[in-house]
Amino acid sequence: MSTAEQRLAQAFPPLGVRVTAGPLELRSISAEDVLALIDVVRDGVHADEVMPFSFPWTDVTDEDLPSHYLQWWWRTLATFSTDAWELNLSAVWEGEVVGVQGVTTQDFPTLRFGETGSWLGRRYQGRGIGTAMRRAFCTLLFDELGFEFVTSAAFTDNPASIRVSQKVGYKENGLDWKHPRDERGTLQRMLLLPEDLIRGEPITVSGAAALRRFVGIEPSPSQP
Repeated sequence: MSTAEQRLAQAFPPLGVRVTAGPLELRSISAEDVLALIDVVRDGVHADEVMPFSFPWTDVTDEDLPSHYLQWWWRTLATFSTDAWELNLSAVWEGEVVGVQGVTTQDFPTLRFGETGSWLGRRYQGRGIGTAMRRAFCTLLFDELGFEFVTSAAFTDNPASIRVSQKVGYKENGLDWKHPRDERGTLQRMLLLPEDLIRGEPITVSGAAALRRFVGIEPSPSQP
């Protein structure tokens, strides 16, 4: 981290989280990262004829993409509160920004769960990176941030995403329906409990203690 980034993380701990697991690094999105992520999106996240996301955020022109993505990033920071927060981390594989891994919560002090979501640049898919991202991130959520379970979802015509969830230990948890492109799609809901997590490489975490204090979780759930 640069000196400026360190000062920002001290003032706003969601900007100071970092997780490493072998060749993978998950880190709070910086201004430099968000520009790299825009380039990854421009190179493609999925085939044009499919929409894997409940909200079709990739259906935007190249001209509008930078402003839309920056607005999303700023919104997640501006609306962060102890009751409802969204933590998104850049996924960096062997030093290269490749995608995003995140979680969204509501009434977290009471409910203690969140919905995980992620995306990965198309040219990085099929190499096990998405599975490594989710395993490391869910380990962070359970061991350091007090989550009691996490959920996820993927359209049934996106078997690759469902397979990633299964490799991490998620179990099927019913169906839901969305219409991202004005056509009904069936979502497979998924549920992950701590005892079902299939862990990957051991993780090293920094910034979790400050984030726990920021959202009112102390001590670390992994401590006796």
